[in-house]
Amino acid sequence: MNNMPMKKILKPLLLVPLTAIATTAVVMYPSAGAQQQVATQSTSLAPAPELVTGLPDFTRLVEQVGAGVVSVEARIAAPRAGGFAGADPLAEIFRRFGMPIPGNPGGRSPMPEMPRGTSLGTGFLISADGYVLTNHHVVENADEITIRLADKREMKAKLVGSDAQSDVALLKVEASGLPALRLGGSGGVKPGQWVVAIGSPYGLDHSVTAGIVSAVGRSTGGQQYVPFIQTDVAINRGNSGGPLLNTRGEVVGINSQIFSVSGGFQGISFAIPIDTAMNAVEQLKKTGQVRRGLLGVNMQPLNSDLARGMGLPDSRGALVSNVEADGAAAKAGIQPGDVIRSFNGTAINQTSDLPPLVGALPPGSKVRLGVWRDGRERSIEAVLGEAPNAAESRFAERAGSAEDSAQSPRGVLGLRIAELDVNDRRQLNLKAGEGVGVVAVESRAAREAGISPGDVILAVGRQSVGNAMQLQTALAGVKPGDTVTLRLAGRGGTRFVAVKTEKE
Repeated sequence: MNNMPMKKILKPLLLVPLTAIATTAVVMYPSAGAQQQVATQSTSLAPAPELVTGLPDFTRLVEQVGAGVVSVEARIAAPRAGGFAGADPLAEIFRRFGMPIPGNPGGRSPMPEMPRGTSLGTGFLISADGYVLTNHHVVENADEITIRLADKREMKAKLVGSDAQSDVALLKVEASGLPALRLGGSGGVKPGQWVVAIGSPYGLDHSVTAGIVSAVGRSTGGQQYVPFIQTDVAINRGNSGGPLLNTRGEVVGINSQIFSVSGGFQGISFAIPIDTAMNAVEQLKKTGQVRRGLLGVNMQPLNSDLARGMGLPDSRGALVSNVEADGAAAKAGIQPGDVIRSFNGTAINQTSDLPPLVGALPPGSKVRLGVWRDGRERSIEAVLGEAPNAAESRFAERAGSAEDSAQSPRGVLGLRIAELDVNDRRQLNLKAGEGVGVVAVESRAAREAGISPGDVILAVGRQSVGNAMQLQTALAGVKPGDTVTLRLAGRGGTRFVAVKTEKE
């Protein structure tokens, strides 16, 4: 009884592949003439060249350069902004990327702040007389810095200078005859090439990891003047400030950041190009600070629809959304709606390409811009101004504070806001009486619209706002469930967002 159904099922299943095999056997036997033709063709084709001949061995490289890598320990007397001392590593990573910390919308670390903390990182010698390069965030707010060499010697280091915007710090130890690393140019770094990192992840000094360059010219959103090198080299907490090396043992970058959800390495790490770092180093040696050129524009990405509407042949370029009054761009005649497509002859493919080029030049530099306007490209000359030295305004430091957000008003937008003072507006490049600051985002709709603590509301629709009362007036006729268009200023420049309102 049970065998009959099985035979009925198996018979057609067996027949189908057997039929296919029989048919294939007939087709696959060519004639003798055809066989000769195929043989002639196969012998006439040259074999493909070997693109990968074997995995590299990095032992000689590490033996030669390892002595120039040092561990850095920074003793911090007071916790830095955002609660670094004693803080959760995951919270620090999210803080570095300017993102809200999961489970803590205010953006502060959920870990308790300790009265004193220690920051551990990596550095490397760039001269035999004791100059050491590391990250700004490794030694930020430190009152005592110690470096440990590969031979286990420990030395007290002096901070020569530090630059938050490039995340570069220059240290000096009193010694001579030290094993300095050779610096290479980062301009020739290309995706696909092998690179090596040496550092102290989680205090495990002189750990070696390797991988390839994933991309160049990356923007992470927080440091607009740095065209990061993206790699898949394993980087973890403690690698910060260590060298990224090419296969010749030359430093091509400084390992600085990772992109991670878990807090550990997930295949995406970022390094500061050594050319960018050394530009900062030379200035730190001379003056102890870094001065950068400033064009004085806010930009937004150019998509295909905008490009088509402006008569552009493609979507390459940076769309100017705002021009700062009395800035370099304004004096040169740049207007909102212009598209900057080249800078001193270098093509601008996207908005993130422009700031590193501008910031690499000193204030007062004369530059030539290729600008698309009214259906054609024209050349405009400008003289760069000077970028503010502070990386962020005092308002941005207050944004996300539990105390400030609790005391600030929360309206139909689901935002808690704060008034801006004269210093805030100057550091944010805003005009007098312009803007209201966002210190906390408490509605899902506002978060989904991309509003973050530290953003500034410039207008509701076309109605400008400069204080809390004006914002309240602009929203007076708005009902719960309505969609409101806001014009914002923030880390990404000036932009428009649409937010669905909620009940107060």
